[in-house]
Amino acid sequence: MSVCPQAPNAVVMIRPHHFCPNEQTKNDNSFQGGQPYDRQVLKRQAFEQVTAAAKVLANEGIVVHTFDDETLATPDSVFPNNWFSTHSGGHIAIYPMYAPNRRKERRTDIIELLKQQYRVQDVVDYSGLEHDEIYLEGTGAMVLDHIERVAYAARSKRTDSHALERFCSHFNYEPMLFDATDSAGTAVYHTNVIMCIGRDFVMAGFDMMIDVKRRNEIISRFEAAGKVVIRLSESQINAFCANALELTGTAGQILALSTTAYAALTAQQINLLQQSVKLVPLDVSAIEQAGGSVRCMLAGIHLSKR
Repeated sequence: MSVCPQAPNAVVMIRPHHFCPNEQTKNDNSFQGGQPYDRQVLKRQAFEQVTAAAKVLANEGIVVHTFDDETLATPDSVFPNNWFSTHSGGHIAIYPMYAPNRRKERRTDIIELLKQQYRVQDVVDYSGLEHDEIYLEGTGAMVLDHIERVAYAARSKRTDSHALERFCSHFNYEPMLFDATDSAGTAVYHTNVIMCIGRDFVMAGFDMMIDVKRRNEIISRFEAAGKVVIRLSESQINAFCANALELTGTAGQILALSTTAYAALTAQQINLLQQSVKLVPLDVSAIEQAGGSVRCMLAGIHLSKR
């Protein structure tokens, strides 16, 4: 089966041994739950949920490269899509991270595995921008349309317009920057919690995009590209409905999403999605307490096998 540029058939996942919500990210991540938790219970649940999710995806025919994180210094390491991304033609990007403890998530062993098993031409490292307090947190900050070559990005502390321009000129994307807030007026911290682009569909919290003209331009682009446009409410965004990733399995296209997200979708939305993908809900409820869900947990591999 040919792999769609938008839907990779391989991912990197990190299995954390000491997961917990990150104190350094809670101030600008409104998705980060403030409910009390038992740290020992939560870290065990997170470890088990990543293990189970990797197994489910492998059963769908996805190649899952699982790495363990046994350190205490990196509570958010379960979200590798923020510090690196891979691109067709053999390119890897490494990103500048907003929270100091998230910078420790970058791992040479992951990059080395990719070089060993896939064709890698070059690694572009933007992490030095951290010295100037400029951040671009990978495919959290940007939702990439790999087919139309557009990088959609909601402006935030973690998504700097200059870094976005630099990435886009390097990797041949058109930047599409917009402002998005929740009903309390808080800026959305990562674009991938409000937008998911599949091969044949897009689902997003369009009403959270402040500028009506820019919002309509974005919707028009998706419609012109022939995508089914699915509008998500703010409560569905808060249930991580947009934090999903289309992948290419052995039997066709799947959409990896959380059980939380699946439960919040309407029957009509599920029906629309099922016209192009098989929905694969994964229980990552423990991990969602840290303010991210399934999409954040999957670093897609858009490289050719050696």
